[in-house]
Amino acid sequence: MDLPVMPPVKPMLAKAVASIPPGMQYEAKWDGFRAIVFRDGAEVELGSRTGKPLTRYFPELVEALRERLPTRCVVDGEIVIAREGHLDFDALTERIHPADSRVRTLARRNPASFVAFDLLALADAALLDRPLGERRALLERALAEVTPPVHLAPATTDRAVAERWFERYEGAGLDGVVAKPLGLPYRPGERVMFKVKHERTADVVVAGYRWHKSGPVVGSLLLGLYDDEGTLQHVGVSAAFSMKRRAELVRELEPLRLTDVSEHPWAAWSQEAAHETARLPGAPSRWSGKKDLSWVPLRPERVAEVAYDHMENGVRFRHTARFRRWRPDRAPESCTHAQLEEPVRYDLKEILGVPR
Repeated sequence: MDLPVMPPVKPMLAKAVASIPPGMQYEAKWDGFRAIVFRDGAEVELGSRTGKPLTRYFPELVEALRERLPTRCVVDGEIVIAREGHLDFDALTERIHPADSRVRTLARRNPASFVAFDLLALADAALLDRPLGERRALLERALAEVTPPVHLAPATTDRAVAERWFERYEGAGLDGVVAKPLGLPYRPGERVMFKVKHERTADVVVAGYRWHKSGPVVGSLLLGLYDDEGTLQHVGVSAAFSMKRRAELVRELEPLRLTDVSEHPWAAWSQEAAHETARLPGAPSRWSGKKDLSWVPLRPERVAEVAYDHMENGVRFRHTARFRRWRPDRAPESCTHAQLEEPVRYDLKEILGVPR
């Protein structure tokens, strides 16, 4: 491979803002795996956000990109999987599997797509220092006749249109809106764009905590919701606290601390077999590796309001929830999955302009 921009390249990033800023280019924020595609003739490489290759996990997409992209180019975009007109992030995570046979089975069952939204190189020209407006025009020309599963991301400079996208597209599984200054050159690894994401709140039971790696202060609160059978299920954690607040939480939660874990709803967390029928805070995870998942059990009597963006498989918070406040007015038993808001469904084909 011999391109004017060579792998690895870290993608340009966005910082969170509360509202859509004026005077920029706007795009939907895709809920998938960020990827930079390098194509030089028959050679195709998919680079991840960390710079490590994703190529082996998406064999069907490699072939599609080889057929549909310009012969020599570097394109920034998002790998997504759509099922029933809705983005499915959980199906993406299943692809990160060590067995090639499993990856290929999933590729046939739920093939991935690629949504392109920036152009870093074309033929022999590196475009990193060109302004976004120019890169976008070149991208639109290069992908004018592109067909699924490769797509050109819709973009607009009309803020009113971006606001409508923000309200409507969440039902198709999109994260929010990204705003990009039109004169912006491509800056790998820098947070120089802006993102506005959807956020919801939920009342959850605080049923335990883990210690912080630096010492005897709270590292993260363990959160639970009751399912339809009345079982308290572990749904995630809240962890963004100052060191002062972490120490205060130890004192605040001390009256709820259990000395005998057998009295706790998650008493069986250390038993591997228990994780087959319940979601428990010590569940094995490929992401946690050898990380210490021991925890301090609390009587499940304290309710907190937390903010979250997505649910994983509809049952747990995908990302760390953000603590908002205590809710002494709420009974723990009232904290169920029923309170979780479901966005109005919206067909992804309408966004990408794919014929039905």
